[in-house]
Amino acid sequence: MKIAMLLDQIVFPQVINPKTLEKFQALGEVSINQTRGNDVENAKTLIADADFAVTSWGSPAMTKELLDLCPNLKLIVHAAGSVKSIVTDEMYDRGIRIVSAAQVLSTGVSETALGLTIASVKNFFALNAETHAGGWSHDGITEMYDITIGIVGFGLAGKHYAELLQNFAVDVIAYDPGVSAEDMAKVGVKKVELSDIFALSDVVSLHAPELPSTRHIVNRESLAAMKDGSILINTARGSLVDEAALVEALTNGKLKYACLDVTDPEPPVADSPLRKLPNCILTPHLAGQAANGLRKLGDHCYAQIINYIEGNPLSGEVKRESLSTIA
Repeated sequence: MKIAMLLDQIVFPQVINPKTLEKFQALGEVSINQTRGNDVENAKTLIADADFAVTSWGSPAMTKELLDLCPNLKLIVHAAGSVKSIVTDEMYDRGIRIVSAAQVLSTGVSETALGLTIASVKNFFALNAETHAGGWSHDGITEMYDITIGIVGFGLAGKHYAELLQNFAVDVIAYDPGVSAEDMAKVGVKKVELSDIFALSDVVSLHAPELPSTRHIVNRESLAAMKDGSILINTARGSLVDEAALVEALTNGKLKYACLDVTDPEPPVADSPLRKLPNCILTPHLAGQAANGLRKLGDHCYAQIINYIEGNPLSGEVKRESLSTIA
């Protein structure tokens, strides 16, 4: 058995720790990229005669040119979230399956969204600045009690965020045209229309994929519909938000905070107004998994190869028909 590691020399140690590598090596031959870069020529050498392939950020697409070199390739395990830069019709036509580690990343996203929710409603950010400046007050604090939290997008991260919120006495509503009211109700969530999310919520948390239909889903109209002093959290994609409209809402006091782990472009340009607004909380796209947490991705990939070998269901499999609705 051969496992091709189609990971850049920099990415490889970030997502696969030595213990996990030993597990892979116990299964058979493991080919590892020994150079910087992850171009097609490197991939050709690595993937030849492989039975399984591990990919991640920057790995090349699974073209006919590559797949002709590995006629026995059965499964690709992607140590990252979106597989759209990897998958091809050629791959699916040959019956090669692919799994993503999106669910691993999504737990970090939902946990980060919860942390930002608690910090922003309790006014941590302003009170921290005030205390450092010599003040001492409890101004602007709201507890996680008897407020409404709206979720846009009820995929892996949105659903897990909703599950985490069940630990608090809050009302949770959500919008996702692809998820039924019954499925949302199973985790204590009421399905509503998108307009209701903005009109009813004290906190709006974005978890929708980046699609043409979701671009600028947060705009002047939706921001104007939000409650005065409400909070926007975006741990999804920067393109979901019209940033010019957001700057206006933050400047005129419409929003208490915008907590942005993602922006458009990313990072924000040097003179972006978002960088200067004290009620705009910016983090550098760290929500999914960061630092040592990235190595969970390698563990997930190893586990899916074992599942395949043992004939068990694959966790995180991406079917061709789902590509148009996922990130």
